[in-house]
Amino acid sequence: MAYNLKEIVAERPSRFASGHRMCAGCGAPPVTRMVLRAVKSEDHVVIANATGCMEVSTCIYPYTSWTDSYIHTAFECAAATCSGVEAAYKSMKKQGKLPQDKHTKFIAIGGDGGTYDIGLQSLSGAMERGHDMTYVCYDNGAYMNTGIQRSSATPKFADTTTSPAGSVIPGKMQPRKDLTEIMEAHHLPYVAQTAAYMNFKDLYEKAEKAIYTEGPTFLNILAPCPRGWGYPTEDLMQINKLAVETCYWPLYEIENGKYKITYKPAKKIPIEEFLKPQKRFKHMFKPGNEWMIKEFQDEVDRRWEALIKLEEMSNNE
Repeated sequence: MAYNLKEIVAERPSRFASGHRMCAGCGAPPVTRMVLRAVKSEDHVVIANATGCMEVSTCIYPYTSWTDSYIHTAFECAAATCSGVEAAYKSMKKQGKLPQDKHTKFIAIGGDGGTYDIGLQSLSGAMERGHDMTYVCYDNGAYMNTGIQRSSATPKFADTTTSPAGSVIPGKMQPRKDLTEIMEAHHLPYVAQTAAYMNFKDLYEKAEKAIYTEGPTFLNILAPCPRGWGYPTEDLMQINKLAVETCYWPLYEIENGKYKITYKPAKKIPIEEFLKPQKRFKHMFKPGNEWMIKEFQDEVDRRWEALIKLEEMSNNE
């Protein structure tokens, strides 16, 4: 069936309930809600959620926003926990303790701190072992829950509490880690990068593909943070749009090693348009700091051109 947002919302009730305590203008709740809507109505889900914004704001005892089975696990081991549950369910099915016709999907969820950094080892292990699960990273580019400290997902020159922009250094001095490509290096059957953009079509279709592809799959999803990025709460979707249209956050998927860019801007706009609305980059627009914007643009262009080449190589194989 062709993608129709109204039908999906009407026919598949949200598995992530409203009433959570995430900040207004946060990118993670709409991302999580749409990912879970990609699960078929008749299927059960087990979610392993790493410590972070999504955990502390959605399951404060005795309340929860999760309608499926939910496990809060430590910062570093969401993938390990999810893989263990997947193995347990598989064993119980073999023993006849669970019905053979009942389908359970296993989804681990973590922010960039618990995925790019602290949880990278358990994520890599779970993916390498080949567990039938999907790992979803909601990437907000810093440790937002504990005070906006830089992570390896933080872009270069961003102002954070541990990489403050000042007279000594102009923000974080290292480029952001490319975790999507690291996951591709694990030779997974499906890896994708997406965002809440264009009526959620790209996000929904990739989530559905990831969840229903057998084996370990990975989704890296942009999730802007109004507190850490410094934009007005009502501008969430505009920030997503600018990230995609500048090619700061390309939308693409890798299926069995084959690259496909799922959206190419008709006219790629300058990176300034993405940087300007965010307070974490305001120092880049001071006189004399033009070199920072140029360096940022050069890095975005380099990665975008490299991605285009990877897609061309895939198509020529």
